[in-house]
Amino acid sequence: MAKKVLVAVFSASGRTKKVGEKIAAVAGADFYEIKPAEPYTGADLNWMNKNSRSSVEMNDPSARPGIAGNTLDMAIYDTVIIGFPIWWGVAPRIIETFLESYDFSGKKIIPFCTSGGSGVGRSDTALHNNVTGDVKWAKGSQINRPSEGAIRRWLEEVL
Repeated sequence: MAKKVLVAVFSASGRTKKVGEKIAAVAGADFYEIKPAEPYTGADLNWMNKNSRSSVEMNDPSARPGIAGNTLDMAIYDTVIIGFPIWWGVAPRIIETFLESYDFSGKKIIPFCTSGGSGVGRSDTALHNNVTGDVKWAKGSQINRPSEGAIRRWLEEVL
């Protein structure tokens, strides 16, 4: 039986969404956008303002922003490629909300990030704490502006 793959991404600016859609197209995977229940405004994303919504969330390890839309039938997927921008050196809190919302037992999770300045860093291993059960983790990768060939090579390594 062929593996069923999901590409799930959170994208504040649209950049991570574009990369995720490209990965899903190359992989023949389903695509799901993790949308916040309360969309982020430009002011919310101002990382230089310590009182902005994103700054407050990232400084609170227990923050779990809500997710809008329908829930997924995670049972049909063998592999989940999860994408996010790097915020404060790690994944945004909404990624923790997503991971804590589903049972990933028996699945492979492949994280990727987009970033204007920093790499994956500790973001992929930090996410391990948000998932319980028997999960196989691939090493996280930074993917900003990939060609189709680069995506194919990456997928051959991680799938």
